[in-house]
Amino acid sequence: MDAQGRGRADDVDPADQWVLNPRTGEYELRLSPSAPESSVPGPRASGPRASGRRTTAPGREVPPQRRRRAEPEAPVPGRRGRRPEKKKSRGKRALLWTGGSMAFVVLVAGVGGYVYLKHLEGNVSTTDVGTAGSSSFKKDEAFNILIIGTDKRTGEGNEGYGDKGSAGHADTNILLHVAEDRSNATALSIPRDLIVDIPDCETTLEDGTKKVIPGTSGVRFNQSLGDFGRDAGCTMRTVAETTGIKPDHFMMADFNAVKTLTTAVDGVDVCVEKAVDDPKSHLQLPAGESTVEGEQALAFVRTRHAFGNEGDLDRIKVQQQFLGSLMRKMSSSDTLTSPTKLVKLAEAATKALTVDKAIGKVGTLKDIALELKKVPTKNITFTTVPVLDNPAEKVKATVVVNEAKGPQVFDMIKNDISFTEVEQKKKKEKAAVAARLKGEKSEPGEVRVRVMNGGAPAGSAQQELAYLQTQAGVSKSENAGNAPAEVAKTTLEYAPDQADQARALAEILGLSGAAMKPGESVTNAQGLPTMTLTLGKDFKGAGVKLDGSVKKPDLDTESTADQKLCAS
Repeated sequence: MDAQGRGRADDVDPADQWVLNPRTGEYELRLSPSAPESSVPGPRASGPRASGRRTTAPGREVPPQRRRRAEPEAPVPGRRGRRPEKKKSRGKRALLWTGGSMAFVVLVAGVGGYVYLKHLEGNVSTTDVGTAGSSSFKKDEAFNILIIGTDKRTGEGNEGYGDKGSAGHADTNILLHVAEDRSNATALSIPRDLIVDIPDCETTLEDGTKKVIPGTSGVRFNQSLGDFGRDAGCTMRTVAETTGIKPDHFMMADFNAVKTLTTAVDGVDVCVEKAVDDPKSHLQLPAGESTVEGEQALAFVRTRHAFGNEGDLDRIKVQQQFLGSLMRKMSSSDTLTSPTKLVKLAEAATKALTVDKAIGKVGTLKDIALELKKVPTKNITFTTVPVLDNPAEKVKATVVVNEAKGPQVFDMIKNDISFTEVEQKKKKEKAAVAARLKGEKSEPGEVRVRVMNGGAPAGSAQQELAYLQTQAGVSKSENAGNAPAEVAKTTLEYAPDQADQARALAEILGLSGAAMKPGESVTNAQGLPTMTLTLGKDFKGAGVKLDGSVKKPDLDTESTADQKLCAS
């Protein structure tokens, strides 16, 4: 209950004294002028109180909370201001990520105060993963975070879950990819029973020494954590080995995360098609919509016997639905306009987390939070690694990567391509980019260009060159071999005085304004300036126009964070 609803001023929760600073857009703790200002909410004062005043330090007191005025006023230092109404243009959003049953990533960007954030940093445990991840977090790049939920039992009431005495295996895993332009994100679930090759991995022991743990072939993915002392860095290396996608960082939590975090947000809305009564997980829900938190929320995401074929793949679908609902709850005004809830959420989340050292600092955690909250929920795709039953087994218990679909899914993530029809390519190009296509165009015979292969199939540069010379009339073209590095999308670099040639070639090839890169020309064998066309992985064949669209594979599972779904 917020402080406005309490009758006694001395019962004010310190979290309720956080007010929105209109200059920074963040909540800050405001105490009276006579009290030392702090950014860390502390426990309520206890013991006798004199004249309704609260003591904060020997010999110093804080006056009782003043009653709100009838008319709204701007908060001033020393006085708790009236909470402003939510404005759509400045509404705060925070993203809450969970690795299915347990792994939770919650970084509250709405709560300001350096000292308080340092306090939160002290809650977080860190692991040195060495070269398995990135050494730092960069705000201007795409990034991948591996979210791990372990089956390790900690805390009271968890005896009915996981394996007794487990070292903590990688029970639930989500590889979260956030696009460079923050327009979209992909949460790729990795089944725990996926057969993989675990590579050799270096771990750092408690005494600071390093040890290389030998790899193992043809084992379950969940063994990449816990077995033989493997840490999260080993799981990160296994993801890179299996998908070709290198995680930059990891965030890990155990059973208690779901219980404490769902309680902090007053529950999460879920939906089931049929009534559930699972004696193994003790989950009981009526058909339709319900709100779950704490023990019941953990039972919901842990049960395998209430949905589908009672397997781990069906449980993953339910966990993804749970996550979508949780994220909608986090972006609701009810949660984000309450400093009390934000403080509880931040405390619970950081205490539940273990992260790599590179992101264990207060500034880095806040930077990640600010980048995550830029992603619209409608453009966050939940999907699962495409798999098939393990052909080596008579009794089907494990799965293998579907080689017909898996590589394309992995390539889309590596190349920062959205699984939703995001306004990434379809959104209107900025005026400056669109203007590159407007203006006079040279005749094809006047266009000078060299063609390089930057990721297209072998022989593509020669095939495209033949098309340009024999069918498109671009006779002043040449093959320049392979590009220095592979690129996801085809580009055309040209000097400003070659803009008319660039527009002509763009029309022939179907290049977008974004694919045209004003820059510098190079000199050909005749000493003349020449443009450079680099064929990327999006190249579809000689003469085929590049419209920027990508056809994604037919995914086994797919949903987005804004969809309300019922588990079945």
